[in-house]
Amino acid sequence: MPPPGAPEFSLQRPLASALEVVRAVLLSPRSFYLNFSAEGPVREPAVFVLLVGAVTGVLTAVVAIVSNLIFGQVSAGDVGLTVLEALLFALLSPLAVGAVAAVYLLSIRTFVGKVSSLREVYRMAAYAFGALILAWIPLVGAFAVTYASMVLMGIAVRTVYRTSLLTAVVTVLVSFVPINLALIWLRVTTAGLAS
Repeated sequence: MPPPGAPEFSLQRPLASALEVVRAVLLSPRSFYLNFSAEGPVREPAVFVLLVGAVTGVLTAVVAIVSNLIFGQVSAGDVGLTVLEALLFALLSPLAVGAVAAVYLLSIRTFVGKVSSLREVYRMAAYAFGALILAWIPLVGAFAVTYASMVLMGIAVRTVYRTSLLTAVVTVLVSFVPINLALIWLRVTTAGLAS
């Protein structure tokens, strides 16, 4: 009997299927990507990213507002800016995952071969983005980004494309550096604009 496929996000049951995907990606990523079909539609993974981005953005905004209330003063401008950041995070998440997928595609084509398309890598990265559901937790957020972009994508590259561990590590590291430099630049730029 063939193993069951990895859980996929479904528009018919968005919350239940999103929880199944997040649970599978976080608790058994090797099994998830081993049974994962890289070929398939992009719409559902993009909506999954939007949903995860919305939940993460809202929870991050709540934590920021509550911590500002506890440790200082909060103005209406601060609350408005925090809500705007959360909204932009949610709305731009599918595009950000697309940019991440493009960087990974270049690396995969360089080190693994011409075995993938942007659609396949987007699907892999979209489900790895599920780890960012934990990004709103103070101190855990940075680890969630690293876990999604290095560990989960490394497991995805290794299991989906049946590469060696060394090839997967090199592929992920070469992608990880420019992606995180872009995130640092974005964080510094937005912090400069906010002040």
